[in-house]
Amino acid sequence: MNNGKLRSQAWFGGRDKTGFLHRTWMRNHGLTDEAFDGRPIIGICNTFSELTPCNAHFRELAEKVKRGVWQAGGVPLEFPVMSLGESNMRPSAMLFRNLASMDVEESLRANPIDGVVLMAGCDKTTPALLMGAISADLPTILLSGGPMLNGRFKGRTIGSGTDIWRFAEEVKAGRMSQEDFMGAEAGMSRSAGSCMTMGTASTMASLSEALGMTLPGNAAIPAVEARRSVIATRTGQRIVDMVREDLRPTDILTDAAFANAVRANAAIGGSTNAVLHLLAIAGRVGLSFGLDDWDRLGRDVPTIVNLMPSGEYLMEDFFDAGGMPVVLCRLLEAGHLDGGVVTANGRTMAENVAEAVSHRPDVIRGYGDALTASGGIVVLKGSLSPGGAVLKPSAASPHLMQHTGRAIVFEDYAHYKEKIADPDLDVDETCILVLKNCGPRGYPGMPEVGNFGLPPKLLKAGVTDMIRISDARMSGTAYGTVILHTAPEAAVGGALALVEDGDLITVDTEGRRLDLLVESEVLDRRRERWKRPSVPEGKSGYLSLYLDAVEQADQGCDFHFLKGVRRAGIPLESH
Repeated sequence: MNNGKLRSQAWFGGRDKTGFLHRTWMRNHGLTDEAFDGRPIIGICNTFSELTPCNAHFRELAEKVKRGVWQAGGVPLEFPVMSLGESNMRPSAMLFRNLASMDVEESLRANPIDGVVLMAGCDKTTPALLMGAISADLPTILLSGGPMLNGRFKGRTIGSGTDIWRFAEEVKAGRMSQEDFMGAEAGMSRSAGSCMTMGTASTMASLSEALGMTLPGNAAIPAVEARRSVIATRTGQRIVDMVREDLRPTDILTDAAFANAVRANAAIGGSTNAVLHLLAIAGRVGLSFGLDDWDRLGRDVPTIVNLMPSGEYLMEDFFDAGGMPVVLCRLLEAGHLDGGVVTANGRTMAENVAEAVSHRPDVIRGYGDALTASGGIVVLKGSLSPGGAVLKPSAASPHLMQHTGRAIVFEDYAHYKEKIADPDLDVDETCILVLKNCGPRGYPGMPEVGNFGLPPKLLKAGVTDMIRISDARMSGTAYGTVILHTAPEAAVGGALALVEDGDLITVDTEGRRLDLLVESEVLDRRRERWKRPSVPEGKSGYLSLYLDAVEQADQGCDFHFLKGVRRAGIPLESH
């Protein structure tokens, strides 16, 4: 319980000049005396933007949250923060995740807010809002915007992202017409909401629920479903009680909560982007949770959610099947979940999922009928990735999980685009494609180009997958035997920078190894010749800060100075 003294009363509680000033300006909202009498002031952190289509319905959804806050005796005050739209932002929304987190933290710190509802949807909005709110450590609950409706084209279901990558490859291979490719565009995004595949948006919504930072069932309810409005209202009600109970993120986000989230990610076949985000979130809490924990904790957990890109269904089906409560219940029954952790609704995880029932065993399978027996993120280390690299086994080809091949090297993404379609490219399906300088500093911003397409001449020959290695990310909606986040990245002189055409590379997922089979003396000579890539001309002030402060992928790509909890105290008066 808090001590009865709300933080907002330092602004609104006095009968002096300071109280007068703060109250009088707020009265233009129509607030009455009762709004200032010690009721919790609830911030509604809204990432609505017309440039972020996933969050396009947040204006209306915020009204439902406000209704719940009023019902529970609080005072809701909505405020905007930077919105990160994955579909439109260049060079990468990931470049701005840390900036948005700073926006959230400082907005909470500077304003008379006692607790906050985070409204997140598109990929980077969820981790950015959580990171900022954790550093401020006010009572916090997250509300996801929900996935869009299933896509439809010519009588069949199609999934955002996943089918874009598939269709694009089929066009290159001559198996799909340009007319059909363009026709699918109209039926893919049928409503407001985030990607309806198990991409990064749905993954982070699901893991937020597994961490205990949302109400049960929050992750899967479609954006335009009536029950999304209902859970928004209930979220507004709950945050008022969280303020009265003084239940903060640091009370919820324990080591056990992160272990639950890693295992949940394996069970749902979640995005590799979750690795970066959970590392960064844990860093804000101050935990020692690291990259190796991803492999250790998730290694024996099967993928049981049959959703694209690992499976065949979509989030609307996942919701019909029972959503995350069913997955968490399965994990609990198998001994893969700590049911004693506290969650945002004040109950334990075990209490939240005790009555969960799967209504679609074809969508949420049992352990004995898993898509992948070991679905956890694989962390590969070796001479090519001393800091680690990651692979998503549920989306990879089994025959490539142990493989040695000849490297075909692309120095950067522009070089890839220039070279990949060359009919004279000396490449076959046994080769390993290597893309450099697309990491946190190299691009900059670590774009989602890690699932770069195969050579068109091999696609036309029927090749559907090859090993690809890079320091980039890939979309959570993507698939293939793609090794990502190679650390240290090429732009800072990591081993990836030294790879040349024709080098042999060995991938051994069982042994967790990624090795460059080149003698150390040869690598030493190459290192002497290596030059650090030049930084972009005309870089912005934020980009300068980013390049100076961003950490490597194995540490979550946060800014080093943002780690830890600082808590939102009460700033000095300005009048």
